[in-house]
Amino acid sequence: MPHATASWLVDNTALSFTQIADFCGLHILEVQAMADDLAGAKYTGRDPVHSGELTHEEIERGQADPSYSLKMQKAPVDVSRTKGPRYTPVSKRQDKPDGIAWILRNHPEISDAQIGRLIGTTRNTINAIRERSHWNIANIQPKDPVTLGLCSQRELDAAVAKAAKRVAAAEPAAEGEEMVETAAPSAPRDDKQELIAELRREREEAAKAAAEAAQEAEAEAWLTAKRAAEEQGEG
Repeated sequence: MPHATASWLVDNTALSFTQIADFCGLHILEVQAMADDLAGAKYTGRDPVHSGELTHEEIERGQADPSYSLKMQKAPVDVSRTKGPRYTPVSKRQDKPDGIAWILRNHPEISDAQIGRLIGTTRNTINAIRERSHWNIANIQPKDPVTLGLCSQRELDAAVAKAAKRVAAAEPAAEGEEMVETAAPSAPRDDKQELIAELRREREEAAKAAAEAAQEAEAEAWLTAKRAAEEQGEG
């Protein structure tokens, strides 16, 4: 419950927004919004000292040095759903389409399954926004899901990194397939591939014929010039 912990730290300590954001795994703008009461939902504070994640000494150390990174004393006990979509507070559900549109525009490499886990939405909604067939498409404005509070910056960065790794792994495989097709044009997969292979052969034969014609013309010109020089010498 990072948001609830961050809310408690904002209200009960003098730690910097950066320290709180780093400790809770949130974006600094999320912490800023909590401090300014701009968050879409008011979180009930969760005391990390009571749960054993922090000590008063560690908090005092952080308050004395704004550059100090808080160290967790005990890993929090996660209470998470193992099945079903990600839970989003009712007050933020209207922001989901904006967050989905932002990801589709800025990170098209992220899969629909990843978007679903990040935002807590369905494939049908994602496709409707991508194809601009969503019932409210005229009012959807792409907005960073982190600033909307739909996911944390750490979660978004992890999804982007995972998607980039998947794309990078797929590229060599695609190049290998292309090399195989080029090496064996005699066995096209369909009529289109057969036509492409035939055009490629015709182009190669035309280029070869043009090169041979140029060589013959050059040889003939050289022979003509040589004969002319010999005739002048005899004269």
